[in-house]
Amino acid sequence: MKLVLSIINHDDANTVTQALTKRGFSSTKLSTTGGFLRAGNVTILIGVDEEKVQDVIDIIRAHSNSRRQTVPSTTEVSYGYYPGTPVDVVVGGATIFVVDIERFERV
Repeated sequence: MKLVLSIINHDDANTVTQALTKRGFSSTKLSTTGGFLRAGNVTILIGVDEEKVQDVIDIIRAHSNSRRQTVPSTTEVSYGYYPGTPVDVVVGGATIFVVDIERFERV
């Protein structure tokens, strides 16, 4: 048994969870906040048999889109932060972790 943890943009969360459900995978969705842009993310937890891990990753990949976003950079000057030149960054997509499960029980 494996646990797939996927951190995705909140804009893609419903599409991903609906696609997982349609393919027969149960998931738990947690609201999280990213450290880079302090923006809303969603962490999805999916418990699956090892042979189904790639299917789950393929579904997440198909429904998680990256996008470009312009964010202000900051410059620190001794007494505070001042806005700098805006910077384009790529956000979205998915960060996926696959973890071994030592024990699984439904109670």
